[in-house]
Amino acid sequence: MLGKRNRAIYGDQTLEELESMVVKRAGELGAEILTFQSNSEGALIDFIQAEAPEAAGIIVNPGALTHYGLSLRDALEDSALPVIEVHLSDIHAREEWRQKSVIEPIAGKQISGKGGQGYIDALEILVAELKENK
Repeated sequence: MLGKRNRAIYGDQTLEELESMVVKRAGELGAEILTFQSNSEGALIDFIQAEAPEAAGIIVNPGALTHYGLSLRDALEDSALPVIEVHLSDIHAREEWRQKSVIEPIAGKQISGKGGQGYIDALEILVAELKENK
């Protein structure tokens, strides 16, 4: 729903535009990226479990699952990969119930409120950390 959903909060960038921007930056950094979007927690978990063995890290925007997605949290933690949590809006400046993330304790970093740039920041941080830890 990106680009259609409450633009005052989430901006007007579409998912396709966001993915294109991130894939382009990944290429510039010499990194390969695989994108996936689903509204289903089960599909997200299945994707993480299937792809984690070949992945080096995870950038995730858990959306509403941020606040109650314990199964998603478990899948991310079980992956044993570095995780960076990203939110387009500043969840800490929104409704009280949006300010608590069940993902944050297992994420190495949380980026919130930077719009699409948050994904680029997360990618750059993750790539730098992976290169540093080689």
